[in-house]
Amino acid sequence: MKPRDAATVMLVRDAPDLHVFLAQRNVDSVWIAGASVFPGGAIDPDDRHPRWEARSTGWDDGTASAALGLRGGGLGFWVGAIRETFEEAGVLLAQRRDGEPVDASAPEFVIARRELNAGALTFGAFVDEHDLVLRTDQLHVFSHWVTPPGSPRRYDTWFFVGAAPPGVYEHDHTELVASAWRRPVDTLAAADRGELDLIFPTRKSLEAMVPYGGADEFLRAARQASTSPVDGGLAVIAEPSGGRRIALPHDTDTDADADAGGGAMPCPT
Repeated sequence: MKPRDAATVMLVRDAPDLHVFLAQRNVDSVWIAGASVFPGGAIDPDDRHPRWEARSTGWDDGTASAALGLRGGGLGFWVGAIRETFEEAGVLLAQRRDGEPVDASAPEFVIARRELNAGALTFGAFVDEHDLVLRTDQLHVFSHWVTPPGSPRRYDTWFFVGAAPPGVYEHDHTELVASAWRRPVDTLAAADRGELDLIFPTRKSLEAMVPYGGADEFLRAARQASTSPVDGGLAVIAEPSGGRRIALPHDTDTDADADAGGGAMPCPT
């Protein structure tokens, strides 16, 4: 089974120290039922439509694809990440064309979100109707994971990290049945006590956040690490499972050699 492309977003803020938004999947889900996850999901074909270049800030498909080591279609991961964040968490990383911020809790946006989740509206039509521009520049590449063979579903997933915009965050009550802002260290401890379920990529992402006291500190480190080339790629931490993430300043065991444990992550141009 070929893995399906997917994107996940780690939204962080200070409350007052570093917190990340996590949601619990429905226990009736076929895939990772009941697990606590970051907002995200599969990439739709429309996420790769050429029109998104004119409605994205900071990235075009060429630079996005180069950042992910792809020949094309890379911008679709950013678009899909923003779409899924709106559908699942109710927060929209976008602005008006004139730069005015949007309030995703406004009645017309709440209705649009409901229609998107019901399949009665496409994300492209929604963005066009409100003349929005996606803030793709606010999402930084963090890690890359591929579901191993044997799972009922397989995904080739890029994880992104970004500052949480103001707004009301609420799970969709369908795929996700609960949500909360959580301190990474508390979340890991709760998982160790068996109080919640974390899949391996989520656990490793939370572990990477633990050394940071605040969201700004973590985002600065992630932004710097995701734009600093090392021998043609980014220094990464390779996990035994095959996943890899950008190497942060506190990491000592990095791997920028394509022949050693996962290889260098492609570097944005």
